[in-house]
Amino acid sequence: MIQRPAKNEYPDYYVPYLDLVPEGDLLQLLKENLQKTVSLFEGISEEVSLHRYAPGKWSIKEVLGHITDTERIMSYRLLRVGRGDQTPLAGFNENDYVEGAQINRLPMENILQDFTATRNATINLIQNIPTEAWANKGNANGMEITTRAIAYIIAGHQIHHCKIVEERYL
Repeated sequence: MIQRPAKNEYPDYYVPYLDLVPEGDLLQLLKENLQKTVSLFEGISEEVSLHRYAPGKWSIKEVLGHITDTERIMSYRLLRVGRGDQTPLAGFNENDYVEGAQINRLPMENILQDFTATRNATINLIQNIPTEAWANKGNANGMEITTRAIAYIIAGHQIHHCKIVEERYL
């Protein structure tokens, strides 16, 4: 089982995400949350998927696209840090990614398939990280972070955004 990261293993701005991750087996949680996310989004119509809960906020489709893009980026960081790569990794602007994706043009089914493929790839990567690599330290967005912290951030980020969808959109 992957040990929960200590507070000094990740930047403070990730604390809200890690606080959402319950105790227990992280891999099992990622698998369960894949199914929960599919269930949450698959019942949303194309019309409702374009809903924004306030002006300037993302649509439901854009939220799911953001979850997927962020998981891809964080999985890449997980791979690099997990392999001992010390090259500093750049940050990214989430709003630029949402705008660049033009995801509202895609059917919800395609966006959900993309999330599913991304989450399955993340699970496979995590299953194959060597035990000793979980404590590796790397640099992402100018801040030190460990492999295990990245894995927990992936889980917490998805939980965070699904809660927002449930509470503010639906």
